[in-house]
Amino acid sequence: QVQLVESGGGLVQPGGSLRLSCSASGSRFSIAAMGWYRQAPGKQRDLVADIARDGTTNYADSVKGRFTISRDNAKNTVYLQMNSLKPEDTAVYYCKVVTAYTIYWGQGTQVTVSS
Repeated sequence: QVQLVESGGGLVQPGGSLRLSCSASGSRFSIAAMGWYRQAPGKQRDLVADIARDGTTNYADSVKGRFTISRDNAKNTVYLQMNSLKPEDTAVYYCKVVTAYTIYWGQGTQVTVSS
């Protein structure tokens, strides 16, 4: 029943910025963690960043210093601010929500970094 709504993807030039948003609704249980994963063609889905309810964060080495994850617990929303984007960041970005019993995935939003 949980629904994840993602927004913010698009086409951006190298060095540019985008902000992704993901809002969760319909959960009967508290959301323990939220995060972002990405998948490029021919690649597996890999962690970009995640954040616990208390604000503890975890980032992939490839995005440290460039991306920032945050969440608004009152709105059940997670954000990913992406700066200094590189062509290597091009992928479908998926929102992930973790409760005590279930992992939920968003439908994905395309991020393309190209000149």
